[in-house]
Amino acid sequence: MKVILLKDVKSLGKKGELVNTSDGYARNYLFPRKLAEEATNNNLHILNNKKEAERRKKLKELEEAQKVANSLKGKEVNFKVKTGENGRLFGSITSKDIAQKIKDQYKVKIDKKKIVSEAIRQLGSYDVELKIYPEVSTKVKVVVSGE
Repeated sequence: MKVILLKDVKSLGKKGELVNTSDGYARNYLFPRKLAEEATNNNLHILNNKKEAERRKKLKELEEAQKVANSLKGKEVNFKVKTGENGRLFGSITSKDIAQKIKDQYKVKIDKKKIVSEAIRQLGSYDVELKIYPEVSTKVKVVVSGE
């Protein structure tokens, strides 16, 4: 019997997959526990519509991420901070600070978790990678200068 899985089932498949199982397993285990539903024409049509909508949503998110990456590519983020001797900062510049500065300067909101950077504790210029989407990333130059 062909069934559509409603939840992940160990050793059978993932949610949304069309799998072939024995009739007894489907009727006695999967259906009563609401783990699957029978693969009728109507249910297959609904499944295909859901997959198509999800594909369109991911494509739209990817396009938006590429726009953001292109708008930030090669941009410079400047920090003016107090320093001690030998160009060491009082405190450090973290990914949270960089995200806030990008939001202030370029009006683009970036999640701090998507910024790949160590805490900056010295004056200078640093290349920081922004992983905006799984396949989309760009680099921003962070320039730290003393007051």
